[in-house]
Amino acid sequence: MIHLDVTIMGMSYRLACRPGEERTLREAVSYLDGKMCLLRDSGKVKGTDRIAVMAALSVAAEFLSVKSPQGPLSDLSILEVKQKLESMHAVLDKVLSPQENLV
Repeated sequence: MIHLDVTIMGMSYRLACRPGEERTLREAVSYLDGKMCLLRDSGKVKGTDRIAVMAALSVAAEFLSVKSPQGPLSDLSILEVKQKLESMHAVLDKVLSPQENLV
């Protein structure tokens, strides 16, 4: 493991990552720092914990709305794909549950 010293919203952190993942981690830190500083500077959210939660929710919402650039699911967001998979699992569970009693 490699240890990186980073700064998020003026606070220093030591983070671990695998070799070759340093750039990705630094980009993630920079993105999160930007989100958190923007929230802090807006004056609408007070307290580091609240800022961190709001930034995490913002990043999660962005992630779930991302669509694949190509392929059979390209018209669906990640959240929509997740919902479809959960629906398929429910159907499969319903159909297969009677099979468990046949043993």
